[in-house]
Amino acid sequence: MPAGDLFDLRGRTALVTGGGTGIGQAIALTLAAAGADLLLLSERDNAGGTRDAARALGREVECLTVDLGDLDALPGAVAGALRMRPVDILVNNAGIIRRGPAVSIAAADWDAVLDVNLTAAFRLTQLVGASMLSAGRGKVINLASLLSFQGGIDAAPYTASKHAIAGLTRVLANEWAAAGVQVNAIAPGYISTEVTAALRESPARNDAILSRIPAGRWGRPQDVAGAALFLASPAADYVNGHVLVVDGGWLAR
Repeated sequence: MPAGDLFDLRGRTALVTGGGTGIGQAIALTLAAAGADLLLLSERDNAGGTRDAARALGREVECLTVDLGDLDALPGAVAGALRMRPVDILVNNAGIIRRGPAVSIAAADWDAVLDVNLTAAFRLTQLVGASMLSAGRGKVINLASLLSFQGGIDAAPYTASKHAIAGLTRVLANEWAAAGVQVNAIAPGYISTEVTAALRESPARNDAILSRIPAGRWGRPQDVAGAALFLASPAADYVNGHVLVVDGGWLAR
């Protein structure tokens, strides 16, 4: 296969959750630049910028507003998306975090994080994956985290959800690889987004983080998007059940 074809996504459609900002937006636009049409699923009506930029590239784009925490609404939303067009690539990017000491974390906060980060991702993957299995091809990319490997502090529900995402990635790869569907994950390190703004604005926290990153800088959303393009492309057709860490070397320390 010519090198250019390895990353050619023309004729494919990617469903990206949380594609309105940050890492999700970077992934969506990188896939669009490689030729993929987009279905953007967000809980807020904030994907207009991503939609317009992708359409400027000549892509077809539809936006769906769905609260991923409303698990009962997901089947209808996915059915509507699949009526628009078959989904070849699913990117489970959307996620939330609720911080606090484990001893006092509220049950509602635990449930909210697990519902969005884990259960919604699984339900979406079940629903979209069924059509991929019928077609005999597909790519599922889950967003894991450094806290899929580490414990962290004051992040019990988030850490639990991201450990579970790594395990879910592996079990689905075991079940679906032979049917032509690759399931993998990306574990971003410290990426410069709105979510991490408070860390970067704290001199003590910023310096402590940078001192452990061999690359000597915060990651950019595009750093994660490049990994997503690889996993979504024919170049990764024999990559299954892998959690690809994009952290500037953080875990190597």
